[in-house]
Amino acid sequence: MIEITERTPSVDSTAGENAQAINADSLGSAAFRQAHHLRYAYVSGAMYKGIASAELVSRMGLAGMLGYFGTGGLSLERIEEGLLQIKARLDRGQSFGMNLLCNLIHPESEEATVDIYLRHRVRRVEAAAYTQITSSLVRYRLHGIEADPQGRPIVPNHVMAKVSRPEVALQFLQPPPPKILQRLLESRRISPEQAALASKIPMADDICVEADSGGHTDNGVSGCLMPTMLRLRDDVRTAQGYDWRIRVGAAGGIGTPHAVAAAFILGADFVLTGSINQCTVEAGTSDLAKDLLAASNVQDTVMAPAGDMFEIGAKVQVLSKGVFFPARANKLYDLYRQFDSLEQIDEATRGQLEKRYFKRSFDEIYQETKDYYLRAAPEQIERAEKNPKFKMALVFRWYFVHSNRLAQKGIADGKVDFQIHCGPALGAFNQWVKGTPLEDWRNRHADEIGERLMREAAVLLERRFREFRGLAES
Repeated sequence: MIEITERTPSVDSTAGENAQAINADSLGSAAFRQAHHLRYAYVSGAMYKGIASAELVSRMGLAGMLGYFGTGGLSLERIEEGLLQIKARLDRGQSFGMNLLCNLIHPESEEATVDIYLRHRVRRVEAAAYTQITSSLVRYRLHGIEADPQGRPIVPNHVMAKVSRPEVALQFLQPPPPKILQRLLESRRISPEQAALASKIPMADDICVEADSGGHTDNGVSGCLMPTMLRLRDDVRTAQGYDWRIRVGAAGGIGTPHAVAAAFILGADFVLTGSINQCTVEAGTSDLAKDLLAASNVQDTVMAPAGDMFEIGAKVQVLSKGVFFPARANKLYDLYRQFDSLEQIDEATRGQLEKRYFKRSFDEIYQETKDYYLRAAPEQIERAEKNPKFKMALVFRWYFVHSNRLAQKGIADGKVDFQIHCGPALGAFNQWVKGTPLEDWRNRHADEIGERLMREAAVLLERRFREFRGLAES
């Protein structure tokens, strides 16, 4: 049973904190707060297509917390527009960050995004979806690096790497790969001095360990991942002889003060939230999507095929309550595995897909897809014309783009097809705030949620430690 001060976010814990040994602004790493100029060791992570909006990121910065703008799926123009909006609102130098997604298929897109960040002096990026270090990321990391009078590197650009596997974390804990440094030197993207300093720094200042989260996830368990990553961090620091300590944060499954407290007990230097921020006033998605999210519980998510990696069977965690998307997405993947072309699909199944799932014909979908790719990537259409199975994949992948669009725009007659990335943390949050003003998402603001979680986590930790001391004394 959760006690009132823990359960009701509207309770003001300030008076209690004044007498506490543990308080909200002392949780986590002081070095993390100092490096990013924050009041709290609390971060809101990027959510694709601007769901982590400019307004959300700005509110976080004004409240002394760090937010990352969600750039995935946005055009370069919209990324720059969002960036300028944030900078205009945070006009006193408050901290913010931008998402930087790995793009091994079209590296020029990642390169162009880095160009925007360097042009506008973006000092913090959330590096996500990386399985290997790229030239673009190294170029961002090393831009502006110089030596102090003692020869130690001064690194103006901060990288926070979101990872869920030790082998990926290891790459970010180590210095930039020598082969990439050599290529950047040869292309004169970095100077010899910068290349020499690169051997003294890790690729990331902060590692964010992502457990069971919304969207792309390995469904990891924080209790297993955090100790492993902390030990890896310490081992690499000893081996490399770094002058500073890389911070390790926790993400995934964080939606209540208990989860925040548990993360800090595990050794997290900071916490990062995602799913709970998608159901706030500032989130860049529709009211209809937020209504569905606010009604969810911890069991109302499921794994479904990922549209961006459809052919290889990658999965994303999505909302299952009130929508048909997960079942329909799995059906499409099963059909893709079963057949080699659209023509092989029987008439009854084809009719079901066209009338219920897509609400348009295969031919109409392919023409729409063709029009898009002829502008963006004509080689994809050339491949589709020669490979019927790939053509089928393009048609099926259209549904995933469409279902995202339906949710973000709030198209009422397409509600059952909403694709909403979400983890169980939101269900836990919904239960925590049940019966309070925050039960209605229209009263939820990302910065206020962050402050409430940190304050209540501090109250909870102080109470538990007092209980432990009482047991020890008896």
